[in-house]
Amino acid sequence: MTITSTVSDNGKNVTIAVSGKFDFQLYDEFRSSYVDTQGSGVSYEVDLSGTEYLDSSALGMLLLLREHAGGEGSKIVIINASPDVKKILDVANFGKLFEIS
Repeated sequence: MTITSTVSDNGKNVTIAVSGKFDFQLYDEFRSSYVDTQGSGVSYEVDLSGTEYLDSSALGMLLLLREHAGGEGSKIVIINASPDVKKILDVANFGKLFEIS
């Protein structure tokens, strides 16, 4: 289980990649991946290509990221989710809160 984050030179684009199981054990690491970014006005990309599984705590962590990024006006794209992970996001209606591609 690993989180890696990359911030663009101008600080306006943050990419967070999650590998392994995305669950509560990653809470501190996930929060640390974006807490020092500016938040509102920054676009975030969450890459789930290496994510095998996510649970309700991971959904909560994504919601906390959304709040940090400015709530309804935030720009967060979830990319590369496997069909199983995408199904969990769909069941939770996350397509209404995040752009999922």
